[in-house]
Amino acid sequence: MKRIAVLSSGGDAPGMNAFIRSVVRMAIGNGLEAFGVMRGYQGLIDADIEPLHKRSVSNIIQRGGTMLRTARCPEFKTAKGQRQAIRNLNAHNIDGLVVLGGDGSLAGALALHKAGFKVIGAPGTIDNDLAGTDMAIGVDTALNTVLNAIDRIKETASSHERAFLVEVMGRNCGYIALISGIIGGAEMICIPEKDFELMDVVKVVQKTYISGKTHCIIIVAEGAKHSTQQIKITLDERIEEAGFESRVTILGHIQRGGSPTAFDRLLATRLGAAAVELLLKGESGKMVGLVGNKIMATPIKEVLENRKQLDMELYDMARTLEF
Repeated sequence: MKRIAVLSSGGDAPGMNAFIRSVVRMAIGNGLEAFGVMRGYQGLIDADIEPLHKRSVSNIIQRGGTMLRTARCPEFKTAKGQRQAIRNLNAHNIDGLVVLGGDGSLAGALALHKAGFKVIGAPGTIDNDLAGTDMAIGVDTALNTVLNAIDRIKETASSHERAFLVEVMGRNCGYIALISGIIGGAEMICIPEKDFELMDVVKVVQKTYISGKTHCIIIVAEGAKHSTQQIKITLDERIEEAGFESRVTILGHIQRGGSPTAFDRLLATRLGAAAVELLLKGESGKMVGLVGNKIMATPIKEVLENRKQLDMELYDMARTLEF
């Protein structure tokens, strides 16, 4: 093992730059040459591969996003695209690859592993839906961003005595909505994993109004059964019944940006170092993750076959704490 490369793929997450920095400096510290693949798997196919040095990754640990950038690449899903990617890696005499991203990125890493190229994956997704790790890079920062928004919205909601629908990311997984709803003191949490009816929301708003509260905060994951707009329309139609006027705040991509928290910086640094160590040991086809307080390696195949399920006991607890 003389040369390794690192790429980030899929949606960006705070802490990715800290991870890249760790991989590069750990590689150089062990006598390896480090390379960065620009724009994820698209960069592998286009041979957009650049040498990285210690100074290349200076002053990035505190930055959000990814210095390597990211892009969608349907072509890489084909056998032809994967062959081209490996050909370009070989042309640069690269012996191992570190891939940072979510399930789609790890699926690409597994394809390269099956084709005989040494690759180690790492979890970078604010959805926190990957098995093999308690926390993925970016999750803690995203939660703090959402919590900060909820706290601010709650203040203006109380001032005007309104109900606010706060939409957060989570097309298939309600982790961000559930956890931010609990720690933000929301009156209701709407997630893809739990069915609810529009009248359920009206009843919660009504109950909150009758109880004498000056606000009602409802957290809605973007993939919930009913969209934020549908909920808003229903509340507007039944405003006399609900009591509160309603407003909508869609947090969108601010959840992905921002300077990573101390937790995410440390997690990213530990995972980056562990990925390089595994390559040096000749390992491949595994994902490094945080289990308890230890960094563990899990076969990527197992990670993809065992999607992490949301802890519904937390949801039940949230319902108990709502009023």
